Amino acid sequence: MKKHIIALAAIATLSVGAGQASASSVHTVESGDTLWSISQEANISVEELQTMNGLKSTIIYPAQKLKVEDQKLKVEDKVGIHVVVKGDTLFKIALNNNLSVDELMNKNGISSDIIHPGDKLIVAGSKTTSAPSSTNNVVNNAVASATKEMTVTATAYTANCEGCTGITAAGIDLLSNPNQKVIAVDPTVIPMGTRVWVEGYGEAIAGDTGGAIKGKKIDVYMENEQDALNWGRKTVTIKILD
Repeated sequence: MKKHIIALAAIATLSVGAGQASASSVHTVESGDTLWSISQEANISVEELQTMNGLKSTIIYPAQKLKVEDQKLKVEDKVGIHVVVKGDTLFKIALNNNLSVDELMNKNGISSDIIHPGDKLIVAGSKTTSAPSSTNNVVNNAVASATKEMTVTATAYTANCEGCTGITAAGIDLLSNPNQKVIAVDPTVIPMGTRVWVEGYGEAIAGDTGGAIKGKKIDVYMENEQDALNWGRKTVTIKILD
């Protein structure tokens, strides 16, 4: 879907020797847009987008104009993040980054060797690096510097089932984006659009809800039913990343 972003440049006030200009952007809502999809395009949270536009709900309309701020620098654009592709294994990734499998698992807080295409793994700070750069420190501390941590009960679900639309409460099309990491949450506990790290699952977006998901409970999305069954019900630690 083609998006229309209109740049609005503010006129700078000139002083002797120098002048500065600030800029913001406006997104024109199209049919099918959701606050979540717009926030992902702008790399901000749904909550930030709502605050920026004084929105009290997630309901938006075609042709509506929403202010969006300049994109933040994505952590994965920095050195030190490996995006899993088909055929990857923890052993292969660890070997390519001069790490042991245990070190790789510890860096990412995972207890299982199961990984999926699209997963993002921290690989910065290998054994051969004697003086990690400030960039690598930022990547290594992405999870450690999380704003909040809590223990929750986690179950799993899939969109590949009879009668399932595959569209989450935030408008994410899981059938078209099967590698998307999404969790269902109670929005009163974890706001929709929040980036989270889930023990044993990795980084995900709070992009769905469920009738049984109340309080400190989450439901993690799995591409296929067997993975969801294998996950079962467990107690995990989650960290709020933004």
